[in-house]
Amino acid sequence: MIEIELKYKIASREQMDMIWSDDLFESIEEKDSRGRLSIKAAYFDTEDMLLAQNRVAFRIRKEGDRVVGTLKCKDRAIDQEGLYMREEINVPVANDACFLAPDLTIFKQSEEGREVLELVGAQRLENKFETVFTRRKFRIDTGDSIMEISLDDGEIIADDAHAPISELEIELYSGTKEDLFDIGERVVRKFGLEPEARSKYARGLALLER
Repeated sequence: MIEIELKYKIASREQMDMIWSDDLFESIEEKDSRGRLSIKAAYFDTEDMLLAQNRVAFRIRKEGDRVVGTLKCKDRAIDQEGLYMREEINVPVANDACFLAPDLTIFKQSEEGREVLELVGAQRLENKFETVFTRRKFRIDTGDSIMEISLDDGEIIADDAHAPISELEIELYSGTKEDLFDIGERVVRKFGLEPEARSKYARGLALLER
């Protein structure tokens, strides 16, 4: 599937709380869609960062009680407005053991997964960095498009280096990019947010380079 989303920086926890309680989208918010998740993710690569060199991200993420393996291909922002479009493959994983022994063969049913398996071959995968954050989220329905708005608060951890996570994401589930941009413009006008030009993965890589 193609993941399409906008990302914006949030300046403080107070601003995040204000956005969460604001009524900007009250008229189009889906009933009973609000939720809160504790999320932990580990990003894996070979010793020589072969996946990163090929613009592939492999993560194992625990979302509440659910564990999911994800491949993201060509992981980057495609413009300076915070728009991200990338191939994403998600596969449910049975338990937490994959955090210690990640297995790319869970993606072998997809063409992209088989290409990554061939790329990595027998090389061992290492935990390069992790993200730990709380996500507050709700869905909106414009009539033509359905999106999820998420507020993420936490940190990226790479060895002894840390970087904050404080951002708003608007992910398009169905509908048009025009609607996505319209919602993004409303958020920017109301809260004065700036686009986030780097994904959590890209910021994790930057920590490693330090």
